[in-house]
Amino acid sequence: MTAPTAVIEQWLVEPPTPKVRRALAQIARGPDVARVAVMPDVHLSADVCVGVALATTSTLYPAAVGGDIGCGMAALAFDAPASRLAEARVAAQVLDGLYGAIPIMRHARRRGVGLPQPLADCELSTPSLRAVKSREAGLQFGTLGRGNHFLELQSDQDDRLWLMVHSGSRGMGQAIRQAHEHRGVRDRTGLRGLGAESDDGRAYLRDVQWALRYAAASRARMLAQATRVLARVLAIDANESSAIECHHNFVRRESHDGQTLWVHRKGALSAREDEVGIIPGSMGAVSHHVRGRGCAAALCSSSHGAGRAMARGVARRRISVDRLHEQMRGVWFDHRIAERLRDEAPSAYKEIGAVMRAQRALTRVERTLRPVLVFKGG
Repeated sequence: MTAPTAVIEQWLVEPPTPKVRRALAQIARGPDVARVAVMPDVHLSADVCVGVALATTSTLYPAAVGGDIGCGMAALAFDAPASRLAEARVAAQVLDGLYGAIPIMRHARRRGVGLPQPLADCELSTPSLRAVKSREAGLQFGTLGRGNHFLELQSDQDDRLWLMVHSGSRGMGQAIRQAHEHRGVRDRTGLRGLGAESDDGRAYLRDVQWALRYAAASRARMLAQATRVLARVLAIDANESSAIECHHNFVRRESHDGQTLWVHRKGALSAREDEVGIIPGSMGAVSHHVRGRGCAAALCSSSHGAGRAMARGVARRRISVDRLHEQMRGVWFDHRIAERLRDEAPSAYKEIGAVMRAQRALTRVERTLRPVLVFKGG
């Protein structure tokens, strides 16, 4: 007798590759998987593809959230025109200030580095996680990270300056996933699951909530640090009432079509009716502020970005430094690390316009922003 397979709903830019198709079919075979929704930015990743919302009735899959728990976006507007960054001299001063204010990987010294008190006071579930928290959480708090994480200055349609940051829970999220996943039971998908009502499942959920708060507070710190840089260099102020915050790697209990489900999102944005979100493009493409349409078939989700068109190794082989410079024309960035940024070039990602067209039923665009200056670690 063939095992039942969950229905897979898809909003795609193009037909998925055979490897992505096989990966999606595999997770849909999970004994407790009720529904799978595939976003237009879907691409291959270990265990569970990025760009997927997966719903279960009683099982938690750490792999369907991933290691960067709480990875997400934050944005803030300034009462100033983006054209203030038109001069190379000014852009260089801003970049230099960001390097001084926001570490890429970790703070250089322990002195003056610490967690907000609510995060510091909340204990994680195991001695090993508490040790990692004591050793690393403060040093990595308010740091950007590498890969596709970035801080960007942008211009909206009215030339208003916006700041946007993309970051996550750094090493803490990875540690939480690893600490809990090995306790799970491996099912026919090959994934390890935890019973949501078990002691292990409840411990995982508590630690996930801590990681979500850690990631959001870390983004807030980086926004504050970048705001100080802009105040010093440009003598401008942020409009705090404009702040937007969202995350796209998490699991949450939700009701869909009258059924209570555990919805896992890995590289998928919650897009409930009228819910505000941020969908970035590549480092040379526009980004969007959006509102969800509450599409039930998509588990009220949307893409979290453009999604990779090339694996990093492929991008490094195909994209030269000259090609990166060509694609980044008109956007300030640190040319000294161009070699390290080749796998983050715009052509390594799907075209964000095509992604947004593919998910018109999932979100509506409120604001479109073009990049002016990008700060990344490579």
